[in-house]
Amino acid sequence: QVQLVESGGSLVQAGGSLRLSCAASGDTFSFSSNAMGWFRQAPGKGRELVAVINWNGQSINYADSVKGRFTISRDNAKNTVYLQMNSLKPEDTAVYFCAAKKSPWAVPGATERETDFTSWGRGTQVTVSS
Repeated sequence: QVQLVESGGSLVQAGGSLRLSCAASGDTFSFSSNAMGWFRQAPGKGRELVAVINWNGQSINYADSVKGRFTISRDNAKNTVYLQMNSLKPEDTAVYFCAAKKSPWAVPGATERETDFTSWGRGTQVTVSS
């Protein structure tokens, strides 16, 4: 496991953009070897998948609700994963969590299991106003 810290959450108007970062520390070897994901939890709802990126950034699994608007990326040299969020909607309001997957893989369209992610950040708040 690694320690993960999210940053970049803020208040933004609908239609705006925001970039989240997740910095890893501790076992950085695991970070560079495994898939990384973003999840979110809106008020009154359970935690849901946003996107997962495989170990080298070549395969990505996006939730349908964010396809075409959000982009996940990673920089293994910096031990950091990013989430670029464009065309934000009020329904994107949530706490966004970074997580490390125990495997290197991200399969487009696959259902991600929270139990497959062994390390979690504490989250960063994103609020989108109308």
